[in-house]
This record gives sequence, structure tokens and C-alpha cells, in this order.
Amino acid sequence: MSDPTRPPGPRIIAVANQKGGVGKTTTAINLAAALVEAGQRVLLVDLDPQGNASTGLGLETEDRKSSTYELILEDAPLSAVVQETRIAGLWICPATTDLSSADMELVSNEKRSFLLHDALRQPDIDVFALDYVLIDCPPSLNQLTVNAMVAAHSVLVPLQAEFFALEGLSQLMLTIREVRQSANRDLRIEGVVLTMYDVRNNLSQLVEADARNTLGELVFRTMIPRNVRVSEAPSYAMPVTSYDSGSRGASAYRALASELLARHAAAKTRG
Repeated sequence: MSDPTRPPGPRIIAVANQKGGVGKTTTAINLAAALVEAGQRVLLVDLDPQGNASTGLGLETEDRKSSTYELILEDAPLSAVVQETRIAGLWICPATTDLSSADMELVSNEKRSFLLHDALRQPDIDVFALDYVLIDCPPSLNQLTVNAMVAAHSVLVPLQAEFFALEGLSQLMLTIREVRQSANRDLRIEGVVLTMYDVRNNLSQLVEADARNTLGELVFRTMIPRNVRVSEAPSYAMPVTSYDSGSRGASAYRALASELLARHAAAKTRG
């Protein structure tokens, strides 16, 4: 039975797309950093066995004492897994390659779809006074991604501005619908953000028009440009907002954070 005296927890957003190379981890890292700049307290949960979100925030492999593997599969307390980053107000649950075996191990667990949900609702999460939890999902629709969707309030979909971009969304939307029906009826689509957008490229503009015609208000006004600074930042273990604060990429992620916050403020007012 839940404790009625506990304050509402943070808003949990899964950043997901089963296709790799669309800017999913880049969006998770830089949106988290931009939200912190906007005064929010954020936890980034790295659920990708590649651990790129952890590396991109400066956490070397040898420094990952516990990981999301222990959090999900070994009942480790959240406070034992969460680590500080170089950015005040931004924490991370790091990932290691141990997660690559998680899918097989989860199959035999009766609560396999709810393990991350329960882990992120431990009472010790209150210690961090979080506003947001962003979950960087693996680039596949496996048990880890389902765990993220069951744990989350909403799903944010990075969509690369390229040919056939929308066709790849159908399976993701089907998975979201299945999770709604079976385990998380309140799950919603936070929105779709176009990434690697090149204003000089006719194809980018065609994909944008197609996405807005098909998905309407679900598509964020903010688009993330193809920007060399965004690409360089991970090799320096920084979000682009720190690596080159004045770059077009940093400005775009700040605008995305502002749009997200404005949407949530408007929804709260309506509610």
C-alpha cells in the first residue's frame, strides 16, 4: 500500500526509438543538462548496455561501482546506484555491459516488466528532490525498453530527419499501445523531436512536413539541427550546453527544454 504522506514523485520520461543513430542518447544527455540549466533537478537513467549516456557525462567505466543492472536485477537501493555528475543538479544511474544479459535474465522473472517501475519508486528517491527522471533506452524494443515504458509517465521519441523516418515509428507506437493495455494505462507520448535537421536539405523539410501532417501537435516546434558541436561534445564527456554554450545545438536543446516545461505547466494549469 502506498504512503499517502509521500509527496508526488518526479516526472519520468523514457527517451526511446528502436532505431539506432537517431540522436536518442544525445537528446537524453543534452535535454537533461538543459533542464538543469532551467532550474530542474534531474536523474538520467542509462538503460543502454553500451553505456554511452554514462560516458557522455564523464563517468568512466571503472568508476561505475553499481549500475542499472544491480538496480533492476539485484534489488540494489537507488541511493547506492545513483552517482553525481560534473553538473550540479544532474545525477546518473550508470550502465555497464552487464545489462546486455538482462533481457535473458528478465524472461524468467514474474515481475519482469515492473522492476524499473518499482526501483524508481523507492522511498529513498525523495533524498534527491528530483523534478525529472529521463530514461535513455536501448535501441531496440526489448524487455529493458518495456521496463522503461512501464516505469515512465510518457515517451519522448527522437526522430532523425531522413527518408523512411516515419515508417520506423509504427512498431514503437504499437509497443506503446501494448504497454498501455497490459501494464501502464496512463502512459502517453510526450512528443516527437526531429533531430539532425538540416535546413539546407530539402529532404529534412519534407520529413518535417510529413511528420507534422501525420502527428500534428505531438511534434515539438523545436528541432535539433545537424551541428558539429553536438557531435563533438561526447568525446569531451560533456553535454553540448557545457562544451559550447553558444552553439546552435546548445540553443536548440535549451529551446526543447523550455518547450517541454511550458507544455507541462500548461497541462498542470488545465488539470
